[in-house]
Amino acid sequence: MTTRRTPGGPGRRDERGTVLVELVWLGILLLVPLVYVMLSVFEVQRGAFAVSAAARAAGRAYAVADTDAAGERAARAAALQALADQRLDGADLRLRFSCAPADRCREPGAVITVVVESSVQLPLVPDALGGGAPRFALDATHTVPRGRFNVVGGGAGAAEE
Repeated sequence: MTTRRTPGGPGRRDERGTVLVELVWLGILLLVPLVYVMLSVFEVQRGAFAVSAAARAAGRAYAVADTDAAGERAARAAALQALADQRLDGADLRLRFSCAPADRCREPGAVITVVVESSVQLPLVPDALGGGAPRFALDATHTVPRGRFNVVGGGAGAAEE
């Protein structure tokens, strides 16, 4: 029967293999938060892209509509479609419109500004922690100039008569 002698004399433990255990635990402790941060950043980036696309689509839809009411309906539908394209179907959506000159959005040369506000839910956080799931607020602004030459009544074919 042979006994293994450890360097450093009697009473010292053999620590071979503990580096592997420490490396595994350190890797887990650092890797899990890093993966969570990356998933959160990806989710926020997806939401930012969706809100930007929604503002652009809503601005264009509002600008080509015949009336303010029709423009708001078309803008909301376009913004919801842009959010759905990025799989943000259930996201809350707020639209605001402003025009320069004020209250004359339908005049040739008017400049229409659309602000879209929404939020995305951060991943992997349960509601059980209290206060609901954390959300990250996003907004985007898009400005659309209305053309100086607009078709008046009857559509494009009316000019040919």
